[in-house]
Amino acid sequence: APESLMQALEDLDYLAALDNNGNLSEFGIIMSEFPLDPQLSKSLLASCEFECVDEMLTIAAMVTAPSCFLQAPPGTEEIARSRWRRLSHPAGDHCTLINVFNAFRAATATPTQPGNTEKWCRDYFLSCSALSMAGMIRAELVEIMKRIELPISEPDFGSEENLLNIKKALLSGYFMHIARDVDGSGNYLMLTHKQVAQLHPFSSYYNTRRIPEWVLFHEFSISEGNSIRVVSEISPHLFAELVPQYYFSNLPPSESKDILQEVINHLAPVSATKEEQK
Repeated sequence: APESLMQALEDLDYLAALDNNGNLSEFGIIMSEFPLDPQLSKSLLASCEFECVDEMLTIAAMVTAPSCFLQAPPGTEEIARSRWRRLSHPAGDHCTLINVFNAFRAATATPTQPGNTEKWCRDYFLSCSALSMAGMIRAELVEIMKRIELPISEPDFGSEENLLNIKKALLSGYFMHIARDVDGSGNYLMLTHKQVAQLHPFSSYYNTRRIPEWVLFHEFSISEGNSIRVVSEISPHLFAELVPQYYFSNLPPSESKDILQEVINHLAPVSATKEEQK
């Protein structure tokens, strides 16, 4: 549909993938080397700047592969949730996916007996085939990074600086996927389309006491009860720091936009001082 085509071109423009003539920019050409969604390509390239490439490669592979979380059989839902909680990360679902992949890789690397990996996956209600596919996708992405001579930073997962850098890399590509809990009960209003959604049951924040106010999400699914999947908490300040101004100015009016505008106005003098120093 023409509307879909125009929306896609607009999204590519927001991601700096197009030049003034509507052709692929130099950055867009590099983005197109990856067999990924453009927003994910942008985040992966941004991770080179923020020195969290190893972690972003894992996130990209895990969200591209089918969901690794299996629907628990009736009567075992609470057991499944308790097992997943062992692997969850307080920073959100993206970092939880890194924990899951690293744990799977550890189980694969040191099998004590045949079928140990499959048993580990069954014990944690995880899909062995989905995690294996994520491993293959990650290996392919590493090869592409090497072929086009992009730097791959050393793993540093878990440090405070690394976690912040992961969120910066994600925001560089997914600033169009931001939602805010408008009533404190998990009803998230998306900034772009003003749709209301709830957390997907597989989210590490689901059924927890602490529901983050501002989140970045990987995808929105109407078919699964208007839910947002793969969600991580972000701060308005971090969003204001990284969002392209021309994208922000095109957002529809809302209370959330007003809050962010105040943050941007507060950051403006600081940004001006940094420019003068440069």
